[in-house]
Amino acid sequence: MRVQTSFSHHILKWLTFFIGLLIMSFGIVMIIKADLGASPWDVLHIGLYKQIGLTIGSWSIIVGFFVLFLSTILLKRLPQIGAFLNMISVGIFIDMFMMAPFLVTPESFTGKLIMLFVGLLINGYGMGIYISAKAGAGPRDSLMLALTEISKWKVQYIRLGMEIMVLTVGWLLGGPVFVGTLIYCVGIGYIAGFVLPQCQKMHDGIKRKLNKTTAIEVNHFSN
Repeated sequence: MRVQTSFSHHILKWLTFFIGLLIMSFGIVMIIKADLGASPWDVLHIGLYKQIGLTIGSWSIIVGFFVLFLSTILLKRLPQIGAFLNMISVGIFIDMFMMAPFLVTPESFTGKLIMLFVGLLINGYGMGIYISAKAGAGPRDSLMLALTEISKWKVQYIRLGMEIMVLTVGWLLGGPVFVGTLIYCVGIGYIAGFVLPQCQKMHDGIKRKLNKTTAIEVNHFSN
């Protein structure tokens, strides 16, 4: 029973992890496509893309390496394998969704604003889902969690401070900054503070149901 339960938990863990990353990346691209200003990290990625080339997803991966290295120094422990998988997967997913023909920028300002808010919400829930798997937070979220652990400040304040600093560098590189960027900076911390415990509770509930199902199956076959 322990072997079966452990295997089921392993499958659930990584399935939750990659589904969360896919959802989060979809939200990121929706925000970019809304064309009202990108999120601070993507302002940086797009700025680097404009100045040097490559793709937005590629810069997400490259910047992720440096951020993950900083998180490792702050926490004085090596990141989980999931952090590296996160870094690579998100970059790939971003480029994949950027090429999706069904994701187009609305013509009206209202349409763009709706797309922005939906993307922001999807991004937040995707982040909450993958973090709930506890397979290793991504580079940016690893840094957020590291700073939260060290400073003991609330996650929304840490996130807001990070976004402002990254935004400044991205803007200097020519990244797109507009009203959507401000909305993201103000809103994402509060969304993260709300969805993280919610998604963790949901994931733990699924795990408990999985334990009960596994127990029933084992008892059935043993009888």
